[in-house]
Amino acid sequence: MATTRENLAAFVAMQGEAVRAMMGGAPAEALLEQGLESSEMAEWAATGAQLQQLWLEFAAHQAEAASAKVAKGANPLDPAQWLVIAQAMLGHSPKGLIEAQARLAQEQLQLWSGLVERFAKGGALTEAPDPATLPRQDRRFADPAWRAHPAFLLLHQTYLMLADYFRSAVRNIEGLDPQKRQQLEFAVGALAEAMSPDNFLALNPVVMKRTIETRGANLVRGMRHLINDLKRGQLTHTDPHAFRLGENLAATPGKVVHETRLYQVIQYTPTTEEVLEVPLVIFPPWINRFYILDLTPKKSFIKWAVDQGISVFVVSWRSADASLADVVWDDYIRAQIDTIDFVRARLGVEQVHTIGYCVAGTTLAATLAVLARRGEADKVRSATFFTAQVDFEKSGDLKNFIDDAQLELIGQLSPDGYLDGRYLAATFNALRSRDLIWNYVVNNYLLGEDYPAFDLLHWNGDVTNLPAKWHNAYLRDLYRDNKLVVPDALEADGTPIDLTRVTTPAYVQAGREDHIAPAESVWRITRHFKGPIEFLLAGSGHIAGVVNPPAAGKYQYWTGDSSAPSLKAFVEGASEHPGSWWPHWLAWLERQGEARVPATGKRVPGGKGDQVIEDAPGRYVKTR
Repeated sequence: MATTRENLAAFVAMQGEAVRAMMGGAPAEALLEQGLESSEMAEWAATGAQLQQLWLEFAAHQAEAASAKVAKGANPLDPAQWLVIAQAMLGHSPKGLIEAQARLAQEQLQLWSGLVERFAKGGALTEAPDPATLPRQDRRFADPAWRAHPAFLLLHQTYLMLADYFRSAVRNIEGLDPQKRQQLEFAVGALAEAMSPDNFLALNPVVMKRTIETRGANLVRGMRHLINDLKRGQLTHTDPHAFRLGENLAATPGKVVHETRLYQVIQYTPTTEEVLEVPLVIFPPWINRFYILDLTPKKSFIKWAVDQGISVFVVSWRSADASLADVVWDDYIRAQIDTIDFVRARLGVEQVHTIGYCVAGTTLAATLAVLARRGEADKVRSATFFTAQVDFEKSGDLKNFIDDAQLELIGQLSPDGYLDGRYLAATFNALRSRDLIWNYVVNNYLLGEDYPAFDLLHWNGDVTNLPAKWHNAYLRDLYRDNKLVVPDALEADGTPIDLTRVTTPAYVQAGREDHIAPAESVWRITRHFKGPIEFLLAGSGHIAGVVNPPAAGKYQYWTGDSSAPSLKAFVEGASEHPGSWWPHWLAWLERQGEARVPATGKRVPGGKGDQVIEDAPGRYVKTR
């Protein structure tokens, strides 16, 4: 073990020397050529010294942390190294593809020799060209600095050409297995995003200009941001101090009325004198915190539903640790059934309405099938599905992370029986790497900008650990092998699962731009359920398509023939409506039963004689 520590120390020393050589050498001569005064030189020197010190302190911190992990026999790999996953995927690339296409692309570069000449005389641009006149446009290069000099103009236009070329080359490969093609397309796209010139200090004129103006202060701020993120093993997207659970997030009044080792049940305090007789039970995905549906009050679906006179219950899943290593799919299905029975008994009602969001919607479908097989389908009056998939044949880019190599890697990252939520967050960020990774590299690491206060991004970074055994089974059995739509191919709690037995009235919402649960994939639930289905296509994606309060006046939704033979046919005959789809859902819910009762007794959690556990949002949502 002493040898390991010595090696780590030597590595840190090597990093320190590299930083000293990089920062201390030399911008001096280049700065003198720009005519900088000695006082300005001193500022630059101070900036370099700060960067050196920050990096060396971080390197020492990482060495100590890694040594501690190794001493305990743990894997020192940190979730911050999410590129390991992308690198493993690139290993599936057909040999020689990139090299062969690169040679062809190099020949096409000759076509660009006249690009700058159109706007330049004697090597200097007479004026920055209009973006509309350029062959390719991209918002990453919208700043005029990218067009103000021939070098940067040619650089970013060449990059865009090559990125398009490589994507096209992959699409046109003959004889490639469709799944491998999809993986390769994703890997090449991820690599193209990573190699964009705006991600690099020396290639980004906007960053260079900021660096000159601030004497490098932006780089010092950016280094602090980078080091903080490396220490926590996760990208920061928003001001970490702007939001507090129970105060300005997850703040809808309520009580925790039930709990197990896996979940808590929250009941919300009514705000109307009467409420719908049939209560609503919401199952959020356990891969995220439940308060995606209870953000700030203006965005909260939960608050809005309570204000419409609905008795609302929500499940808050516990973030996994080693004590939950034995948890499998059966446990989540039992949790849904037990919650349904608990709410029925607590309020003395025969039925409940249900909502399942994303993976919890997938599980809700299985739960309904289990109840139907047991002759207990009448416990659920209706089921609503938010961006939930049951048929995974067209499940999108996430399938690129579920081949045998990826499943093996995920298993290696879960030595204690649970998967660190930061790995999953990195995976979802990688699905939209331009917006959720490289945008922050540029703004926060290179430009040194402060983080915004954005509730949705705060939630996105509030990661949840997953039981590894169940997570691997979910990826293997559902995403990879698509067994859920094969009658009786899977079972839960000793009961075979057949989705064709489900006759519960269902409301199915999909997001038109959803990249996690594509609308085509969500649509396929209509092929399997046998009961009445109302399908709705919402504007935007996996989150904003769901969290779209009426007061915001944003986006739109489409309604049409839910029995259409395909999503394309549905869209062709659909009617577009402006704004939020929430009121449309409420009208559908009320058609399932309009009876209302006084909001008294146990409809008000924590009232006289009612035993509750604690105030909402409860302990579990705060467990890291």
